[in-house]
Amino acid sequence: MYDIIIIGSGAGGSIIAYKLADTGKRILIVERGDFVPVEKENWDSEEVFEKNRYTTTELWLDKHGKPFRPGMHYNVGGNTKFYGAALFRLREEDFKEIKHYGGISPAWPITYEDLKEYYLEAETLFHVHGKRGSDPTEPFDSEPYPNAPLPHEPRIQEIVDELQNYGLHPFELPIGVNFKPHETVNAPYILDRFDGFPDAAERKGDAHLCSLAKAMEYPNVDLMTNTKVLKINTDSSGSRVSEILVEQNGETKTISSDLLILCAGAINSAALLLESKNEHFPNGLANTSDQVGRNYMFHQNTALVALYTEPNPTKFGKTFGINDFYHANRGYEFPLGHIQMLGKSDEHQIKADSPVPAPGFTFELMAEHAVDFWLTSEDLPDPENRVTVEDGQIKISYTSNNEKGHHFLKSELIKALKESGKFENFLFKGIYFSKGMDIASPAHQNGTTRMGLAPQTSVLDIYCKTHDLENLYIVDGGFFVSSGAVNPALTIIAMALRVGEHLKNNVLKS
Repeated sequence: MYDIIIIGSGAGGSIIAYKLADTGKRILIVERGDFVPVEKENWDSEEVFEKNRYTTTELWLDKHGKPFRPGMHYNVGGNTKFYGAALFRLREEDFKEIKHYGGISPAWPITYEDLKEYYLEAETLFHVHGKRGSDPTEPFDSEPYPNAPLPHEPRIQEIVDELQNYGLHPFELPIGVNFKPHETVNAPYILDRFDGFPDAAERKGDAHLCSLAKAMEYPNVDLMTNTKVLKINTDSSGSRVSEILVEQNGETKTISSDLLILCAGAINSAALLLESKNEHFPNGLANTSDQVGRNYMFHQNTALVALYTEPNPTKFGKTFGINDFYHANRGYEFPLGHIQMLGKSDEHQIKADSPVPAPGFTFELMAEHAVDFWLTSEDLPDPENRVTVEDGQIKISYTSNNEKGHHFLKSELIKALKESGKFENFLFKGIYFSKGMDIASPAHQNGTTRMGLAPQTSVLDIYCKTHDLENLYIVDGGFFVSSGAVNPALTIIAMALRVGEHLKNNVLKS
């Protein structure tokens, strides 16, 4: 018997565990996977991107019932072990209703001010490097970032200067990285294998290192790995969660608790709720609203590579972003989205994303001249974009939306790169290739258990408690009402801190 069970150890679960560890309550974190092994393959791009060494081998279904292998990572720390650690606050406007080319982004039941102090706490916890005020759309905060911005390497600085001269406003990306994770470590560290890689040097600001490891220092906190939760059961009244059914090493067993916090990620949390239906909840646990699994969003994302005449010897290029098109301006009636740099690609990463080399190129030559960008536009909530479960298999029914704004964003970036360069004769310039992210790339998953004031149209209240059950909270990307156009990780972390404080002050003391 535990006081609290937390399902999942990613950006929600690890932070909740960290926040509640000092309560003295007996806490169990249940993780489906194991620790990511520290091995030379961590930084081997062929192993990571071509052979998919660390992604799940399970298959999901698309809306046509066709199987696909998702880019999901089941391990301690969740997807934060592999993310690019770009840690953005949502803009103040993102919490309000916004009109887009593809429709309406609805207002949240909370405002930016409700998360502001927790954003700052999250930035400190995850060692964020940045420069307050350099992003023209960033919400104001008198407190600086915890750490100075990462410097631009020479080739990246040239591109920043060119884009500034062109009339854009590049800003320093907020990146979570701890250059001295242990007081005994003083060796120099060059960021290189970062986006999509687990960090064998343990410098990346991930949920495991920044929060779960701290929670595990308390004797009242337990971690159970390689344990898949099969079902959540309620008591006889159907008003409270009573236990979870798990599978570990081929055996099934039940574990009971007074409070359950579900943090398995927007997709898997929704799937688990749907699989946990009973006589009180015939359509799935906490689903009297019929909203569980609906409104799935994961952004309109594109990886774009520009091939310049000049080689790009950069080790880590992920140091600036562009938000000039985040709001409706510069001649556009509606918002377009966000642009940021990616970690420097090599031939294996490019090969994994591009089926054939660009004309006249090898993958190696492309990598030598590549400058890598990541474009994000808002994905709008649609109740028919949803997660369901068919015969125990996750199904993602998704139709893309808001594509017009994303197309404009991509066109504006290509135009800026073409017109801002310093060369007169571009042998390579003007050659671009890009890859849009499909449902097999669920890194920014959110929206499947949206929060709201009305139980009839939402799953969670403003503190992520399910409307239907007294002691079930869901703290992962599922609570998002709209997706914004920046990486969701910091908002999940900030919300976990906010919910954890609420539980300590208003629930666990009662």
